[in-house]
Amino acid sequence: MAEEGRHYFTADPDVASRPGTVGVRLDDVQLELRTDSGVFSHSRLDAGTKVLLENAPLPRNRGDILDLGCGYGPIALTFASRRKRLRVWAVDVNERALGLVRENAQTAGLGNVTACTPDEVPDDTVFGTIYSNPPIRIGKPEMHAMLLRWLPRLQPGGSAYLVVQKHLGSDSLAKWLNAQGLPTTRLLSQRSYRLLEVQKPSDLPQ
Repeated sequence: MAEEGRHYFTADPDVASRPGTVGVRLDDVQLELRTDSGVFSHSRLDAGTKVLLENAPLPRNRGDILDLGCGYGPIALTFASRRKRLRVWAVDVNERALGLVRENAQTAGLGNVTACTPDEVPDDTVFGTIYSNPPIRIGKPEMHAMLLRWLPRLQPGGSAYLVVQKHLGSDSLAKWLNAQGLPTTRLLSQRSYRLLEVQKPSDLPQ
């Protein structure tokens, strides 16, 4: 993995802090989020994240929402704004990113956001909806293990929405997910990104 990307997949980024801000400008949500070096796409709203925020369906049930690999929080805080009565879990291994999510949630007045590491999510927590711009660059084995850890924790009938660049293997990822018994369809292709919907069959154990 390139040096530029390695640090934001670690718990304690080894790069100097360079605080900044990124605006999230959507038809229904306007946020000004604090960012920092050492977190994913700290200088701008990632193009794939924007595709997800503009096109992913809203939650179809009342279950908790999970933002898997939350970074500084654009996905988590957007859906927390859209569904203020639902609890949103913002999960990342990067402690700097989690600190930013907490600060951004407080600034935005969003008390329904819980930012934590993967191991801090209680084992019995299930999710109605998962949204993720997954960290493809961690490598295929790690990525597959991460998805198999979290996707089975969807409620029966729940859905996950993943945005993945075409040239980073979105089509092969969809094929692999289907082979795992997780029905996956492409909702759209936009700006070289695929938006995938993964559904949980009712007979898949959590």
